[in-house]
Amino acid sequence: MILLKRIIFSIIVSGSLFSQAFNGYAIFSPTAGGTGSTINGTSFLINNDLDIIHTWNHSRGVASMPYLLPDSSIIYPYRVPNPTMINGGVGGGIAHIDWENNILWEYTVSNNTYQHHHDIEPLPSGNILVIAWERKTAVEAFAMGRQTITNPLNEMWSEAILELEPIGTDSANIVWEWHLWDHLIQDANSSLPNYGVISDHPELMDINYGIVGGVGGGPGNNHADWMHFNAIDYNETLDQIVLSSRAISEIYIIDHSTTTAEAAGHSGGNYGKGGDFLYRWGNPQVYDRGDQNDKKLNSQHGVNWIPSNYPGGGNLILYDNNFQFNHSAVFEIETPVDSGGNYLVNDSDSFGPDGPVWIYTGGFYSNIQSGAFRLPNGNTLITEAAEAHIFEVTSEGTVVWNYNYPGNNIMIARAQKYELTYLGGSTFPEFTLGDINFDGVIDIQDVSLAVDMMWNQGYDPTPPADINYDGVVNTVDVDLLVQMVLQN
Repeated sequence: MILLKRIIFSIIVSGSLFSQAFNGYAIFSPTAGGTGSTINGTSFLINNDLDIIHTWNHSRGVASMPYLLPDSSIIYPYRVPNPTMINGGVGGGIAHIDWENNILWEYTVSNNTYQHHHDIEPLPSGNILVIAWERKTAVEAFAMGRQTITNPLNEMWSEAILELEPIGTDSANIVWEWHLWDHLIQDANSSLPNYGVISDHPELMDINYGIVGGVGGGPGNNHADWMHFNAIDYNETLDQIVLSSRAISEIYIIDHSTTTAEAAGHSGGNYGKGGDFLYRWGNPQVYDRGDQNDKKLNSQHGVNWIPSNYPGGGNLILYDNNFQFNHSAVFEIETPVDSGGNYLVNDSDSFGPDGPVWIYTGGFYSNIQSGAFRLPNGNTLITEAAEAHIFEVTSEGTVVWNYNYPGNNIMIARAQKYELTYLGGSTFPEFTLGDINFDGVIDIQDVSLAVDMMWNQGYDPTPPADINYDGVVNTVDVDLLVQMVLQN
């Protein structure tokens, strides 16, 4: 037994058990029938062996993706029964659900003016950022300089970002808000508001660029969707928000440090620009500083910042759905940001960079949703939504982990992968001592993780690894864990 134990330990030390795949928990919510399934849903938490660690069951289908919090609860955006505006990615409901499937808080953003769709973003404060369509009539749009509206609704849905402060179990305060409608420009009619030279104002959105809505939509309804925002992410260090517009093929960064009043104007906040765009990238012809040949993105989704302590930290990463015919790609973008969080551009050029600093493509394609997240070890987790396919690639492009959800006509909007030590909140979920990866078996993989924790190799110690309950994970715990494995 002593010899066998030494062999096991030497294997661990030699690193042969350290997989190229990042060892963590992946969370995702499949949905049937394309975007916005109306009834039922399940969120899954799985490990690297594809074992189901936990599930949350829902009465309504997911709008995009769930977010796992350190206390083991999730924030879940879902489709309400009767949304007031309908197109692909429609949602309307946001729920905070604990590990035992109890709904702690639930709120609806679905009324005559606003309809939540696609993504949300939980903030460090506990508040939640919500993307919402903002209904405008054709009369309101024409009064702002829009020239044509041809959809059957005779409406124009702009976009708004609402910051919700959850109150009680079913209420919320809107503590901050941003409206695209406050940041428009047009060059069609000098007698109407926001008249100017488009190329002189890359901080504003040309109200006449793009088609407004159409017949049908994701769920098959007439719609007036203009920008089709589909992702939102927050950078706490910069106090900035990044947004993705599928319809315009651009991403935008705005200032979150503003007051709501400043966010409605063109000055104020940490960066002095109010709610105007601090940065945009992907399609410079939209602001007349390029043409179709300068277009970098095509129907992209899932933009987010890479955490500062990860490889590529501070860069943006996204999923470019229609990179080439029937081929998607993942882009990593190094923005031209200075040490003060300002984005550099001269008076005539488009925002840089000229292209991605890293790209991965080949063998995968989805025209709907999808996304990518950088992992702590430098790998990238990619979700090919239409195929319900999640996979992980190294920086060299080697696929090191794969998951395919079974069934037909199933999509997974996006998945995220969390470190095994992520669930370290004050209500760490119930565990079995020694079962570090929560797969229901105490085996050599748990020993490998314990050694990683002992050597600080990407994982902080967790309670299941502290075999002798002394508050640290060290050689004593590894030795005890090896004995547990040998006795099984």
